[in-house]
Amino acid sequence: MVNGIDRRQFTKGAVTLGAAAGLNIASPMMAAARQPYTGPNVIIVRFGGGVRRRETIEPDTSYSPFLAHELTRRGTLFNNMTISSQEGVVTSHAQGTLYILTGRYDRYSDVEDRFLSERFEPKSPTLFEYLRKSFAIPDHQALIVNGEDRVSEDFLNFSENHNYGIEYRSSVLSLHWYKTWLLREKLKGNIDDDIRTELAKQLAEREARNYRGELAGDQGDAMEGFWRRWRRHYGDSGFLNPRGDRLLTELSIRAIHELRPRLMMINYQDPDYVHWGNLSHYTRAISIIDNGLQQLVATVENDPEYRDNTVFVIVPDCGRDDNPLMDISCQHHFNSRSAHEIWALVFGPGIARNTVVDKPVDQISLAATIGRVMGMKTDVSEGPPLAEVFA
Repeated sequence: MVNGIDRRQFTKGAVTLGAAAGLNIASPMMAAARQPYTGPNVIIVRFGGGVRRRETIEPDTSYSPFLAHELTRRGTLFNNMTISSQEGVVTSHAQGTLYILTGRYDRYSDVEDRFLSERFEPKSPTLFEYLRKSFAIPDHQALIVNGEDRVSEDFLNFSENHNYGIEYRSSVLSLHWYKTWLLREKLKGNIDDDIRTELAKQLAEREARNYRGELAGDQGDAMEGFWRRWRRHYGDSGFLNPRGDRLLTELSIRAIHELRPRLMMINYQDPDYVHWGNLSHYTRAISIIDNGLQQLVATVENDPEYRDNTVFVIVPDCGRDDNPLMDISCQHHFNSRSAHEIWALVFGPGIARNTVVDKPVDQISLAATIGRVMGMKTDVSEGPPLAEVFA
């Protein structure tokens, strides 16, 4: 609450007043007083949906051969990274994403305390906020790429920390944002009243999912152009564009070509389909992420401005249970030891190559590590930088 006013409504009102005064929240002019960014690009790959070390980084049992056999030789592998077992730390997807982005194990609950709902607001500054407050980087070059199944993760793009916040938010690429933009475009046309009523209803339903209070759908000119080109290529139906985690790879590659992000987080998620009860959904999804990694690395290597100037950070959001007594021994909700067991791989220019670190390290240390790579302070994060990363 802000002086008795709901904070989300306060934020929305402040942004609206800024727009009325001619201030574009997404405008790079807001960063005019900050220094240009000259450091390396960073691509964070959330190897999402919760995965075990066995099917990912262990060479003899991996369903991710490019990761396990090729990429590990290019950088520093932390094969004994964990998520803290302290009280209140949850081994799940949005929470794990926030631990990575903020470098803190803050506790989270739904904004309206809805049961089994995960509409969170970062309590501490995210890496995107640190970057954009430190350097003159527009929001479309600080990107989160999300899947369609967890729309609430689209709104983890700025924190409630009063020294950072919406002014330094990232932009988001996801089908939710594309479909919202597409509905607005269709409503601009000359259409029958009954069609207009139905489209307006669909738009209102999509806009209602935004629980953070930003100007709904205002992603700025660069993002508008991205979605226009996406529509020209894939159309309106949704039947032509890739789906699942293949979609995230396609969005990310197009973003590199068209938006030129300096910091991008790709939130893969399909291994979580193992909850449907079929282990092959999990192993196949790991292989799809591995193929996405191959495409992303090839895209970077074929781009003169990204080649030799991009650091990859690959880390799961959480681990998974290893319980042979369960029908599907790949859950993550029961706070088991193996659900806390993850790993991380960092590779790129200036990063130690062909290095394996066996000592225990913590997931929240990645924020400070990325901060050091990019030359920015992460002053609210708690984990120390991973010194072994630096060659």
